[in-house]
Amino acid sequence: MVQRELYIKKIEELIDTDLIKVITGIRRSGKSYFLKLIIDKLINERKVDKEDILLIDLELPPYNYITNRKQLDDIVLKFLENKNSRTYLFFDEIQMVDEWEKSITAYYKLPNTDIYITGSNSKLLSKELSTLLTGRYTSITIYPFSFNEFKDYKKELNDRCIFNKDTNTEIENYFDEYLEYGGMPGVIATRNRKITTLNDLFSSIVYNDIITRFNIRNSGLFRHILKFIIENIGNPLSPNAIYKHLKHDITKGLTPNTIYNYLEYLEEGYLLLGASKEKTSGYEEVTGFHKYYLIDQGFYKSELEEKQINIGRRIENMIYIHLLRNDYKVSIGNIKGREIDFIAKKNNKRIYIQVCYMLTKQSTINREFGSLLEIKDNYPKYVLSMDKYDFSREGIEHINIIDFLQNTNKYLN
Repeated sequence: MVQRELYIKKIEELIDTDLIKVITGIRRSGKSYFLKLIIDKLINERKVDKEDILLIDLELPPYNYITNRKQLDDIVLKFLENKNSRTYLFFDEIQMVDEWEKSITAYYKLPNTDIYITGSNSKLLSKELSTLLTGRYTSITIYPFSFNEFKDYKKELNDRCIFNKDTNTEIENYFDEYLEYGGMPGVIATRNRKITTLNDLFSSIVYNDIITRFNIRNSGLFRHILKFIIENIGNPLSPNAIYKHLKHDITKGLTPNTIYNYLEYLEEGYLLLGASKEKTSGYEEVTGFHKYYLIDQGFYKSELEEKQINIGRRIENMIYIHLLRNDYKVSIGNIKGREIDFIAKKNNKRIYIQVCYMLTKQSTINREFGSLLEIKDNYPKYVLSMDKYDFSREGIEHINIIDFLQNTNKYLN
């Protein structure tokens, strides 16, 4: 099993605390797998009896018939009958149950219970629980596999890399596969049907977690807007800007407010995540504009033709998600009219990052380093690219992207 150490370290500190553990993330990102890792840790390291653990996966038999809290309560309360020892309750995809939050609140008030729940909607859980249990829950977001986890999983599967370019090292071939197809576990596990698996997963997320959940009636309009956003990944966008671009192509149903709602639904369903823009001098946030990124770079292949895919944008997308995965709050910057790709903040510290594919031209070098040279504070400043030659200068560190992904602790912690 891939030991998702980044998340395990977080959960170890929370086991047996008086908090509901809320685990969210996009569909099929490994939330169920993570619950099983927690259960294994309870049994093997904390010596918890299996009989004191209840796991209810609401998408699989024998529990996928449960749709309301009464059905859920019948199972849980029967399990808790005559229990004197501490019990551990795990609920996978809890949002499948109507009024689930009332049941979870009731279980929380019972003595000797430790509760873990997962869901595929970023705000559904927090909205409901914040009303009933303010300060009594904590959340962890599960992201698709990092590059290191991707390599570990390939090794576990005993699966060689699908690319075998003679000009690449082995690790470069693995990186090319990760960049091309992403880090969704189910996609990594398929060798000959990766595109089909990606497309099926993408469609399932769009339809089940967004269109159906938010009762979007004009699915054609929604898909048109979604494709436009994906075509413009890494470009600053706002509802008004999108409206101005599309209003001549779409004459019915398109309004800035509709676009705003769709963007919110896409973020709540974890398909897209947005980085806000701020002025780097004084750090004043510029409202309205965001850069949007896909939760996994593999999903580019689900919506765009190969000729439409910009490798630099895909790499930028991958780095953005990697920063979020490592608990950074990320915004985009602007100083004296120069764009800064990412300002990553954590524990009252910050890192400035520029991302590009290759520093092949002097104009590219001047652009990427020039923005960072305008910043006069002493926080780390990185330029990331695929180049093997070290272009570091004037206190700005140039880092190879593969090195950055493989040695996260060196550069980010």
